[in-house]
Amino acid sequence: MFLLIIFAAFVGYVLPWGQMSFWGATVIINFLTIIPYIGSPLARFIWGGFHVGKATLTRFFTFHFFLPFFISVFVSLHIILLHEVASSNPLHPGNIKETIKLPYYKVKDILAMVLVSYSFSELIVYTFNLGHTANYILASPLVTPEHIVPEW
Repeated sequence: MFLLIIFAAFVGYVLPWGQMSFWGATVIINFLTIIPYIGSPLARFIWGGFHVGKATLTRFFTFHFFLPFFISVFVSLHIILLHEVASSNPLHPGNIKETIKLPYYKVKDILAMVLVSYSFSELIVYTFNLGHTANYILASPLVTPEHIVPEW
């Protein structure tokens, strides 16, 4: 699940098609070329050619659209299996099967879902424009930003 979330964030970062996202996609996908035998063909397959371009942007948009659905399925499956099998708790040495699960877990899951949804809503509404200023310049493979720095 964690790797899927990282992948969804990466392909979403490329979608504005600014200078920083273009060069970030170029560098990150070039990391795949260090894999012996399959690295270069894999990078070309992801790029849809020999460089980051329109085909890459189209593929990343498709991935960024469908990945949240896959992630939500995996999270739901994880929660269902966690409640069925139960998890270990070092602070509660008693038998977990004796606890009445239904009202406690349902309330806890609903509260967690509301808090996470509220946090994401706050993040989207109030911090949508905190990106790097070089990412507002249209992507060009001929111009490298003068000072490439990480977003953080």
